[in-house]
Amino acid sequence: MLFHNCGTAFVTPFKNDGSVDYNAYRRLVERQIEGGVDFLVPLGTTAETPTLSVEERKKLLRITLECSQGKPILAGCGSNSPAATLANMEVVADADAFLVVTPFYNKPTQEGLYQYYKYLAERSSKPIVMYNVPGRTGVNMSAETTLRIAREIPGIIGVKEASGKFEQIDTIIKNAPEGFAVLSGDDDMTYELMLAGAHGVISVASNILPKEISYMTRCISEGRYAEADELNKKLFPLFKGCFIESNPIPAKEAMHQLGLCTNVMRLPLTTANANTAKTINNILKEWKLL
Repeated sequence: MLFHNCGTAFVTPFKNDGSVDYNAYRRLVERQIEGGVDFLVPLGTTAETPTLSVEERKKLLRITLECSQGKPILAGCGSNSPAATLANMEVVADADAFLVVTPFYNKPTQEGLYQYYKYLAERSSKPIVMYNVPGRTGVNMSAETTLRIAREIPGIIGVKEASGKFEQIDTIIKNAPEGFAVLSGDDDMTYELMLAGAHGVISVASNILPKEISYMTRCISEGRYAEADELNKKLFPLFKGCFIESNPIPAKEAMHQLGLCTNVMRLPLTTANANTAKTINNILKEWKLL
């Protein structure tokens, strides 16, 4: 399976003037490789991708490719129209597969979601992983729709599930065709979902602790459940802390405190408030990183 265990959804570091810090980004990718993550996810939600220009996205993908050391790359390219999504696919055409979010703002029906992914799959140059995140898009793709797509549409190879609905995701896991990847989109659900049979996680928290989170997912995959459980409990405050404000605000604050990049955001996102910064600081101190 191309995408399994831990994949990191990269932040995009910015300089104080708001421009992309490509040198810092290169160091972040290299740090993830050294930390042992299994695949790389640039240009997703965590990357503030809607605020990035075409040229910025092309350069970020190029750096990811240069530093990947053969790790699979799943590049975000979703939009809320088929034409825009296909255009985005051209921008990241060198990735191994495309991460395509359900259309936001439009509020499609379940049939609309099915037809949308069918349309894209028939025109895509690479495999597609769907991304269900109703908290950001305004629509939840049901287990029935996900399974219908998985069974009927060639080229759709998996789903990043961030609905937060365990029963829904468990239904997908239990009924998906062989080779269809089910990936947790929520760090705090990774352990229980992988125990249920999910194949891994697309993680925000691994921006901060790549070695520990990738190790936890491998422990689960290899049946070392007690070790994974202990690590999950230790990681849980970080998993929660990364979402006390809109992602990636807390993650960037943590990386700023660790000296990995600035905490500069592009509007409409803003830097972490004082309470978030303090919470993150306490978590990092618990890990003896500060």
